[in-house]
Amino acid sequence: MFGYITIDRDELKVKEYETYNHFYCGLCQDLKETAGQRARAALTYDMTFLAILLSALYEEETTKEIRRCMFRGGARRMCFRNQYTAYAADMNMLLVYHNLMDDWLDEKNKKSLAAARLLKKSYQKTASRYPEKIQAIRSYLKELHRAEQEKSTDIDLASGLTGTLMREIFVFQKDHWSRSLGDVGFYLGKYIYLKDAYDDLEEDRKNGTYNPFFAMAEEPDFQKKANEILTMMASSAARAFERLPIIEYAGLLRNVLYSGLWVECPKLSGREWISERFRRGFSGRR
Repeated sequence: MFGYITIDRDELKVKEYETYNHFYCGLCQDLKETAGQRARAALTYDMTFLAILLSALYEEETTKEIRRCMFRGGARRMCFRNQYTAYAADMNMLLVYHNLMDDWLDEKNKKSLAAARLLKKSYQKTASRYPEKIQAIRSYLKELHRAEQEKSTDIDLASGLTGTLMREIFVFQKDHWSRSLGDVGFYLGKYIYLKDAYDDLEEDRKNGTYNPFFAMAEEPDFQKKANEILTMMASSAARAFERLPIIEYAGLLRNVLYSGLWVECPKLSGREWISERFRRGFSGRR
């Protein structure tokens, strides 16, 4: 992911903003405890959303604890943690590691290889607990490579592959809510892929990198069509969300789905020791 599933800070209530930060810090703490200090640099906003979504749906009792933050000069931070923040941290690790290795294999990106090596042991430990998720990630990357090699102009193909992967990630367990949760993940996955492709259109054209929008971009009404497609994906994710019986954190989650998706991604902060893609998380695109 690349940080598109984030909040619209200006539209959040103070309490909601604090809650979001508490979950973000809790996810960071889970990454530290399961994968070590270095893995905390891989934390994504996307998995923070997933942690809050699952916590709200299943109404899990959340542990509240104060921890010091190495990225904020040792400042004391409130952390919200439960089994869903731990799960989201694990998914964060799996997705980021595979993306780094994919960058190395495809582009010979030495920064990505170095970052992957730092995470390898932690990744192997985490991967052993999620064989189905690992299979889904590997299948996704294989099919995506094929679509890119064929230079497919079908925008539903590559975005649908990303959506299918996200569906698998968003389903924590098989139950009555699996379908709706999966649909939220599926449409957010498609949105992420297409928004990233749209944002990178000129750069991809300059670098000769695959982009499913190349053909459509030649049409006179491209901007309108692209906006309509992205709006459709975001609204489909929101409709799936509204089928879920969520009360707690509902305002915060709606802020992300109805407003935050359209906020520009934040720039790199103080963690430049690793590649941008590692910092922003799993993208699934090159």
